[in-house]
Amino acid sequence: MINADERAAMEETVRGAIAAALATADGGADIDAVLARLGWLEMLDDDPDDAIGIVFSALGAATATATALDDVVASALGQTPRAELAVLLPRFATWSPPGRIDAGDLQAEGLATDRVATAGEMLVVCGTESERWSVIVSTTVADVQAVRGVDPDAGLRMVRVHGSAAGATRLEPAAWQSAVALGRRAVAHQIAGAGRTMLDLARTHAMGRVQFGRPIARFQAVRHRLADALVAVEALEATLTAARDEPNPDTAALAKAVAGRTAHAVARHCQQVLAGIGFTAEHSFHRFVKRVLALEGIFGSADAILLDIGRQLLAERRVPTLIEL
Repeated sequence: MINADERAAMEETVRGAIAAALATADGGADIDAVLARLGWLEMLDDDPDDAIGIVFSALGAATATATALDDVVASALGQTPRAELAVLLPRFATWSPPGRIDAGDLQAEGLATDRVATAGEMLVVCGTESERWSVIVSTTVADVQAVRGVDPDAGLRMVRVHGSAAGATRLEPAAWQSAVALGRRAVAHQIAGAGRTMLDLARTHAMGRVQFGRPIARFQAVRHRLADALVAVEALEATLTAARDEPNPDTAALAKAVAGRTAHAVARHCQQVLAGIGFTAEHSFHRFVKRVLALEGIFGSADAILLDIGRQLLAERRVPTLIEL
């Protein structure tokens, strides 16, 4: 584990490299290439907690599009991450394995990142709660459609796979849960990074916008909005710290659920501060709102996760200890 000074230096390096790539790009920056030059896969292998926190927070802070989530999930499933291997993610707002095997045939439907357009292979997880399998198939058997939706720049794809399940291998019982947990933490970090930037944009506007002879940042109503947004972001980051200190599916689910609620809260409060300019294409705020709304559904929406937790509490009649205080 790196110390605080090393982490701060790494955060600055990653954010600076992404910002520089976006500033000089003509028609879109290749953020995957930037991360590769920074040694992303080596970081993920050496210290996944720090690597995920630093890289995904930086991606969110810049609304940068990358395919690092494939590497996180593939690594958690025991595969060696590589640019030629895409991962089929669950469908929007769900977290069940996206595939099933029937009489040797593989059928699957889910989401994928931009990597599926260039990768030669795709990792698909199949099965039920008690028996799960993974299979690597050629991307030639996949029907890939771009997801337009609220954020077409997020690089998401809807994928349907129909092919042979030859070569499928049985997964360890906890492998899929671990992959979902790491994926949830990664996406939550990305939302946290975007939330910080949305708050910075609203604060900068409030400091510079003058009404009645003084900056609107001095008005109590505006301060309350900014304070509520700050509390939401700080709460999410505290939850992510807890999920790192006590890594398990429950704390990861909590972090992802809090991230979803935070995305909506921060977007609402900051939009109120920005007022009309926040709706315009000329201001960058709209890009962050669209991105967090797209991210909120990956590996389960906040509402879906909370409903699932509620069902578990009713079934088990006990409240688990998430964090040792």
